[in-house]
Amino acid sequence: MSIISRGFHGRRAAPDKKLPPGQYETDGLPVLSAGPTPRMNRDTWELSVTTETGTRHAWDWTALTALPSENPTVDIHCVTEWSKFERHWQGVSLDVLLADVETAAEYALVSSYGGYTTNLPLEDLLDGKAWVVYGYYGEDLDPEHGGPVRLLVPHLYLWKLWGGVDGATNLCSPVGREGTSAPEVEAHVLDCVWHGFGADTEWFEQVAWDIGLAALSPGRRRLAVLAATDTD
Repeated sequence: MSIISRGFHGRRAAPDKKLPPGQYETDGLPVLSAGPTPRMNRDTWELSVTTETGTRHAWDWTALTALPSENPTVDIHCVTEWSKFERHWQGVSLDVLLADVETAAEYALVSSYGGYTTNLPLEDLLDGKAWVVYGYYGEDLDPEHGGPVRLLVPHLYLWKLWGGVDGATNLCSPVGREGTSAPEVEAHVLDCVWHGFGADTEWFEQVAWDIGLAALSPGRRRLAVLAATDTD
């Protein structure tokens, strides 16, 4: 089964629309999947937020849709190079969902019913930057596009915005080895020497999804290198 399906037909953006580097505008809404599309029953679906202390907040479908909703109109971009402008969604702001959540965490781990996870700084989820959406152009969000509920953080590329969302965990511990606290990890990271690098190749274009990082340990005896690209 291909992980890329219908909708990949690109064209140049209109003059009044600004495409990020390397992107093209598409007429369709492409579907990507690394496995079978999860299909959840709304009667049993649940969204939960668990803090670093184990405190859990949860909403079933009725409770979620009873919360004050918004209708954001935003541009969306995918690392597979397509973009769509002024898309109309309906959902609940993360500011509403996290209003009563007490946490000292700076990051959240978001999970989906398909088993995928993504981590984001909390600052990317607050102050009107993110929504849990369940509607698209006045219709229910279908499973192929992340329904019944997906995360929408339009200032980030779609690989950070999982469909079929079922929960978020605030990250403090464990991080790294078991029992390591976030401050310990942060201190270690700050002790390392970090370098960003590019590559003189056609496939490494140094755009948002091309990453080159090298970290030298404090004792300068170990070197970790990450090079990643989504360019075909």
